[in-house]
Order: sequence, then C-alpha cells, then structure tokens
Amino acid sequence: MTQHSQTVSAETLPDHVLVVEDDAVLGMVLEQALLDAGVAQVALSSSTEQAMQHLRQERPGAIVLDVHLADRDDGWAIAELVRTLGPNSPRIIFSTGAPQDIPEDIAALGCTLEKPYDAAVLIDVLREPKRRGIISRLRGALR
Repeated sequence: MTQHSQTVSAETLPDHVLVVEDDAVLGMVLEQALLDAGVAQVALSSSTEQAMQHLRQERPGAIVLDVHLADRDDGWAIAELVRTLGPNSPRIIFSTGAPQDIPEDIAALGCTLEKPYDAAVLIDVLREPKRRGIISRLRGALR
C-alpha cells in the first residue's frame, strides 16, 4: 500500500524543475532531493542570466527561485517574466531568507519557503495542486 501512495504522489510532481540558486551546496541538495522524489529532469542555474538562458530553451513545470542571487538582488524579476507566459506558465516557489523583501504582488505569484528549509518541504509543496489564478477561476465558474 505504501508503494502505491508513493507512485501516486510522484505522478503529481512536475517532470522538469529549474532550481535557481547561487549557493552551490543548497542547489545540489535540492537537485538530489527532487531526483530522489521522482522528478525526471532538474536543471540548476546559479545566476539570473543562466536561468533566463534555460527558460529561452526549455519550459520547466516549476521553478525554485532564490530571490537574492549573487548577480541580482531582485531574483523575483524572473517570476515577473514567467507570469507573462500565460496560464501554463511554470509554478513559482520562492526561496529566501528574507521573505519580507519580496514585493507583495510578486509574492502572490507563488509560495515562499523561508531559508533554511528542509528539501522535503519543497517536495510537499510541489505535490500540492497548482494554485489557479483569478482568471482561471473565473473561466471555470463560467463553464
């Protein structure tokens, strides 16, 4: 029975996750945790530019986004860009030691994990159904 539960949970994880994290050790820990949980592809980016380059080539199902990167202190700019990709845009999970620094309207684009956090918490968040935005909820109500 336990095996079946793990299989069902693994099916709800995105196939591809982009981890944008400039702490190499944390990035590798998250990468391994995601792979162990059943994510098929995990890409690591340590800078805003690397993340943008990855997003030009591929569209992950989720992005774990450190908002205070070494090259920019407003990593949430990536979330603003991703929002423009439409209703099938990647899920955003903000990762920060200072959640109060994220502008409120930006924080509403995803959930925020305050560092330090256990990688298992990230996995649990990714298993939750994606929150639907106001437009998606309105469309659903009209059908």
